[in-house]
Amino acid sequence: MEEEQIMFQIQDTLVSLDLAERFFCCDLDQCHGQCCIDGDAGAPITEAERDIINEITPGLRDDLLPRALEVIDSEGTSYVDEEGDLVTQIIDGQNCVFTCYGPGGMCLCAIEKACAQGRTGGFRKPSSCALYPVRLTEYPAFTAVNYHRWKICRPAETLGRKLGIRLYQFLEGPLTERFGREWYDELVLACETYLADNQ
Repeated sequence: MEEEQIMFQIQDTLVSLDLAERFFCCDLDQCHGQCCIDGDAGAPITEAERDIINEITPGLRDDLLPRALEVIDSEGTSYVDEEGDLVTQIIDGQNCVFTCYGPGGMCLCAIEKACAQGRTGGFRKPSSCALYPVRLTEYPAFTAVNYHRWKICRPAETLGRKLGIRLYQFLEGPLTERFGREWYDELVLACETYLADNQ
């Protein structure tokens, strides 16, 4: 008997079956953007993203929390965490420094807010934030594409199931931006074939 397939191989990536199997659609009314304020490290960023963030941060200062400004002024916008990853700074072991708040305590991203107002040169937010709850792990020969399961995203799974939206569908834009349209189209075909064969 053949071993059960546990990943899709799409070009030079290995993609978790969770992207096909899991329903997902962010429900901010329920979670209030908790993924930006919970966790033990900031958002993973590339060196190129760090450079852009450093360049645009002066224009974000009016949107940031006072404590965030203190951290940025003393420690910068990013740091290398215990796992050796470059990540955004956090406040007191919790909030990302680029977290701001809207009505009702809704957590917002100051970078994304500024982008919508044309203040970031088109930079919307780090790729890892746009892709969440998918996390990428880079290896010498391939990139692993996995679903980060977290209790705060349960409302998103519930809403996704209600609306019939799979994780790969919900993240069409960010996945296409990161890997390209050809890659995403291959993923769609793989997911649709898998789901049809496993109904």
